[in-house]
Amino acid sequence: MSERTEFAFYDGNSLAGPLSEVFAVELTTAVGRCRSCGKSSEVATFRVYGPEPGFVGHCPHCEDVLLRLVRTPDALWLDFSGVSALRISMPADSTGS
Repeated sequence: MSERTEFAFYDGNSLAGPLSEVFAVELTTAVGRCRSCGKSSEVATFRVYGPEPGFVGHCPHCEDVLLRLVRTPDALWLDFSGVSALRISMPADSTGS
């Protein structure tokens, strides 16, 4: 059994609060494509470990790291390097026209 599976994890909904500090849309419903296995999943389905010293979101299919989020007193560090694409649903009238 790998060390990672011995620890409890949360689903990606645990990222809703921290991500709302940066994004105006509900990001847990966004769909990210894993850079490693190529499968797409809603952020809400990511396997999230944390919150200390930060959140680490893993692919629910291959367990590769998709994102890292760390909040410091004066900044929020966000690494989406494990996600090759992120599709965020937007209302049709959000273009400002």
